[in-house]
Order: sequence, then structure tokens, then C-alpha cells
Amino acid sequence: MAQRITDAVTARQAPQGSDFDDLDFAFRPATKEQAKARIALQGVSGSGKTWTGLALSAGLGDRFAVIDTERGAASKYVGINGIQFDVLQMSRYDPRDLGKALGAAAQAGYPTVMVDSLSHFWKGTDGTLEQVERAKSRYGGNSFGGWKEGTPIQNAMIDALLAYPGHVVVTMRSHTEWVLQANDRGRTEPVAVGTRAEQRKGVEYEFDVVGAMDVHNTLTILKSRCPALHQQVIQRPDGGKLAQQLLEWLNDGAPATDPADYITRATAHDATYKGLLDLYAEVDSRGLLATPMLDPADGKPTSLGEFIRTRGTSLKPAQ
Repeated sequence: MAQRITDAVTARQAPQGSDFDDLDFAFRPATKEQAKARIALQGVSGSGKTWTGLALSAGLGDRFAVIDTERGAASKYVGINGIQFDVLQMSRYDPRDLGKALGAAAQAGYPTVMVDSLSHFWKGTDGTLEQVERAKSRYGGNSFGGWKEGTPIQNAMIDALLAYPGHVVVTMRSHTEWVLQANDRGRTEPVAVGTRAEQRKGVEYEFDVVGAMDVHNTLTILKSRCPALHQQVIQRPDGGKLAQQLLEWLNDGAPATDPADYITRATAHDATYKGLLDLYAEVDSRGLLATPMLDPADGKPTSLGEFIRTRGTSLKPAQ
């Protein structure tokens, strides 16, 4: 069963032998469009990343959902400062399940989704590392064989996050080291210091804003495409204020196309094979092929690109 699912994921990422693979590589004038937030907060235990993520998510819109892997940690903050949200509790962390959860969130129309935390889908039960270990046994213990199956699963999860048709906020645990530091009384004491995030190395490149939080609830912006937040160091960050700064930047541009419009065009009764080929190319040019969704016909999780491809293939004239 796992092998069939893996093969399906690989097929979605690198399909062969289809007109949908023959894409147009024409260059077009660059335009600045309105965008959705892609934010990652990492930190050690007790640094405040969950609360900051919740306040930030609430500031991005009045309605948001939390995909919770932290045993209900986010729900302990419900009602504080008026923050309310819907939650999906998860106890197994197959990266493919996160894609399904994102598809359900998109179907429900949540403008913002928070994942607390993304680290579990890397090293938790059924996470990417466990998927690789299981796959290794099918290749005689060869780690390269294990990653041959694990890498497409991990990549598909990240693609689904980045293509979600709304704002995305994720938290990640940090690898913790203990160092000796002088406290405010001049005495030396051990302090937990976060190093890199517990996720695939380099995952920070995928987000627009990446911040690290320490035990003093200080947020250090490690990376920001938003100029207002570049290299900022913020004591006890106000998530609502951060959200407003981000929204000013994100909303500066031409209105972006709603992925729901593409779904409507793909499901139109007068859709044609040629029209769906052109639609697929348009969606690809906007980087939205991996947008998670539920198939309108059967409610099963899929992606926008796969849905258009399947619909188009069904309409292909007989040879």
C-alpha cells in the first residue's frame, strides 16, 4: 500500500508520456501580484513560538485553522486576547497526511492555516525519517534507496504548504544545546540555545519570513523578503503588529488569481482537452500545480495540477 502511494506521489511530481508534460518555456514580463504569507517560526521549548504564531495568524485574518501535532498545546491559548480558531489534532505525522489536511482546510475556505509544529512531519511517528527507514528495508538497507522514496514524499508536502491558497504559518522545534551565559545578576548559568530547525536542512529557503525565538521570548528575523522586517530583533513580539506589517507588503501589487477560479474553469461542462492543456500551463506558470484541494467529485485529496491533468485526460479525443 505504501509503495503504491509513493508511486502515485512520484507520478504527480514527474509525470511522463503526456501532453501535459510538454510545457511552454516562454518568458513573460514580470509583474508584482498580491501574495499570501509564508512564515516559519523556530525555537526551543518555552520560547513562545506557538503563542506568537497564533497571534500572527489571528492578525492575518479573522478566521484561521491550526493543524496541531503538539498534543493540544495551541488550544490552551484559546480566548486569550480574544483569539479563536478551529483545530485539527493529529497523532501520526505522515507528510502525505499534512497534504490531505491542507486540502481539507482549503475546501473549508480557511484564509490562514497554522501548522504547530512542522517538525513532527520530519522526525515524528510516520514522519519522513521513519518513511525512509521503512523504505531502506526494501532496498537491502541501502539509505539511497530509502531516500529515493522519502524525498518525493517530503517534497510533495513542502509543495502543498507553499501552494496553499491562503496564508501559512508554521512552527518548528529547534535542536537544543546548553551553553553557559551570564544572567542579569552577573552569575553564570546554563541556557538552552536553539541551533537549526528540526526539519529537512535548508527548509528555511522555502519561506518568505523565518524567525528564531529564544528562551527570553526574543524574535530574531533570520530571513525576510519583507523589507520592514529585515534583520529585526524584537523583544516579546506583538503578533498582530507583525501581521499588519506583513499585510502591507503582501497586499502591494495587482490582485492575484484565486485558485478556486482555476477549479471552476477545470470543471466547466464545456471544458475541452486543448483548453485544459492551456489551463495546466497557466497554473504551472504561476507555481500553483501543487495547490492542495479535495476532488469535487469524490472528496478525495488531490492537487490542482493533478486534478486538471485527470480531467483533461478524460476528455482527450480517442486516437
